[in-house]
Amino acid sequence: MSDSAVSVLILVVAVLALLLALLALVLAVVAAQRTARAAALRRREPRTELPTDVAGLRAEVSALRAENADALRHLAVVRYDAFGDMGGHLSWSLALLDDGGNGVVLTSIHGRSEARTYAKPVADWASDMQLSPEEVEAVRGARP
Repeated sequence: MSDSAVSVLILVVAVLALLLALLALVLAVVAAQRTARAAALRRREPRTELPTDVAGLRAEVSALRAENADALRHLAVVRYDAFGDMGGHLSWSLALLDDGGNGVVLTSIHGRSEARTYAKPVADWASDMQLSPEEVEAVRGARP
């Protein structure tokens, strides 16, 4: 292949690379514009006005509390060594409970060669299943 043919080939490859880069730039600009439009639409969603009187505000707060009563918002984690020969507090119990003390206790027992995970239901701050001392501590810690 002659030097002029190599030069033309290099020029063609350079032009193709430039066109691909330009196409990628155009696609990035279009994606950014779509994202900005979607964010603007989310900001424009109509919001209900809050009441201005004290009685209305109290009713609003009461309604919000009732809506969130079932949310798992009380939690506590207890870390511990499940086996005497291991350190690092790698085992743990996590209580996830709502305002009425209903939810679950998750426990992970970490051993040298394996880890086991358990889930136990909790109702009214207690469980039908026997809880370990660490699980009881987690439930107690989650209680307000």
